[in-house]
Amino acid sequence: MTQKEAFTILKTGANVFLTGAAGSGKTYVLNQYVRYLKDRGIGVGVTASTGIAATHLGGLTIHSWAGIGIAREASDIEIQMMARNRRVAKRMARTNVLVIDEISMLDADRLNLVDRVARVAKGSFDPFGGMQVILCGDFFQLPPVAKEGEPQPRFAYQSAAWQSADVKVCYLHEQYRQEDKKFLQILNAVRRATVSEDIRSYLHGRYGVPFSGDRVTRLYSHNVDVDEENARELARLPGKEKRYQMESSGIPALLQPLKKGCLAPEVLILKTDAKVLFVKNNFAKGYVNGTLGVVSGFDEWGDPLIITSDGKKISASRETWSIEENGKVLAEITQVPLRLAWAITIHKSQGMTLDAAEIDLSQAFEKGMGYVALSRVRSLDGIRLLGINETALEVHPEVLEKDAEFRESSNRAREVYCFKDSDEIAKLHNDFIRACGGRQSAEYGNRETQPYNIYFSFHSRHHVRQERRCEQTYALIQKGKTISEVARERGRTEGTILNHLEEVRTIGKLNPQKLLHLGERQKDTIGEIHTEFRRLGSEKLKPIYEALGGRHAYETIRVARLLFAEGTVSNNNP
Repeated sequence: MTQKEAFTILKTGANVFLTGAAGSGKTYVLNQYVRYLKDRGIGVGVTASTGIAATHLGGLTIHSWAGIGIAREASDIEIQMMARNRRVAKRMARTNVLVIDEISMLDADRLNLVDRVARVAKGSFDPFGGMQVILCGDFFQLPPVAKEGEPQPRFAYQSAAWQSADVKVCYLHEQYRQEDKKFLQILNAVRRATVSEDIRSYLHGRYGVPFSGDRVTRLYSHNVDVDEENARELARLPGKEKRYQMESSGIPALLQPLKKGCLAPEVLILKTDAKVLFVKNNFAKGYVNGTLGVVSGFDEWGDPLIITSDGKKISASRETWSIEENGKVLAEITQVPLRLAWAITIHKSQGMTLDAAEIDLSQAFEKGMGYVALSRVRSLDGIRLLGINETALEVHPEVLEKDAEFRESSNRAREVYCFKDSDEIAKLHNDFIRACGGRQSAEYGNRETQPYNIYFSFHSRHHVRQERRCEQTYALIQKGKTISEVARERGRTEGTILNHLEEVRTIGKLNPQKLLHLGERQKDTIGEIHTEFRRLGSEKLKPIYEALGGRHAYETIRVARLLFAEGTVSNNNP
């Protein structure tokens, strides 16, 4: 199934299991659907089975969101108490759609608890209290973890909640991370438990292979190996340490999982030449979660300057992670989005994309661990194996059998939903929006490809607050402050500050003459970009970037666009 087909099914309101191999774009589709729901005023609960996954989505762990904590079992009276918790009751009353990411790591008993609490809180006998539930993940990846002395937990799909919810399967088959056909053949062999001697031979051929340049990140099974190696390598570097303290605000109970999930340490210690890894996506600045680099120095404000593995130069200013609920920020932290990257655990690497890695699977202790580690990397040439055991190449036989069923179910769902008449599908989509009490939103641009095309509804309190934030940013810029200075003062990223200014421009309140100081240091570059605006008759980012041969960063083109007095709102989209 394609991403577009999965998106079509999601919008009907059906309960969905969104799955596919590593790198197939599950999280991308999930994020697009969450954005679609929020744009229409539909209450959505964004959760995940782990703190790391929840943080990347800007949500809560499902354990916290549903109020079940660490419990695996609960009596009817305990369920009543969970459902009557003021915060849980309020959040469920506002929620029409519940998203649970990394479902492979949530066991059947806990999914049953979520279902029971939801039914009581929503006052409905329907599965999950009548909420649409989106379960996202891949059961070939890391499984539920049992505490010492506990029985091996069952997979979520074995739960009564899953069975009663009539879950439709959307199995994504496209591949966006790996293009190396030989490597895909190896990953698929591991995934399907068909590792032949030829496959083993290919893998063993990656033992001790030399990498050009600096050593890449090493993936280990255990935290102790990671911590020791990072501390040892940092201590070897000469020069003075630079420390960055995490800043936080909000509900104390939510701050701890947020701090743990963001992957950036509370105190980040760096030196020049330290090996680092970005732990957040910022497409405007040119990095994603997993981008590797080396600290080349520090700028005048003390921010680390990073040279990435592909030669980009990036100033790593502070980023913000937050937990939001119905448009309200409950907890927020800011930190430089880096961690030391001589080594990282396989568990923490899940969700990352790496260009290259040294992988030690000699102590792999869970089925699926080898698949997760290997599939983080884009190509076979980017892997250097340090060790591997049999567990690393195993997948759970039960999952293997179930996977064939999931594929068949996905094909049936595709036939049922994706070959309907377009008017019939549109009716299903509109009926679901109406049933959720959402607003029918006119199409105002393809937000999948136009992330800066802003839709304003001045009758909405949320958008009024957003307009106020943008005007506050604009006021500081008009005082002669730079984008980085305003970002620092307001505790936001430079990308967010640019977004604010672009929104002010969109509603016709921005005067380019008040921003001239932003281009003082790069007048020639700004002039060159403006010439291309006139030549192409467009201010869209990608055509300008390509016309200039990629010489100037997207961020620079965005600044030039703000200074382009001849521009109009109508062609302001990327």
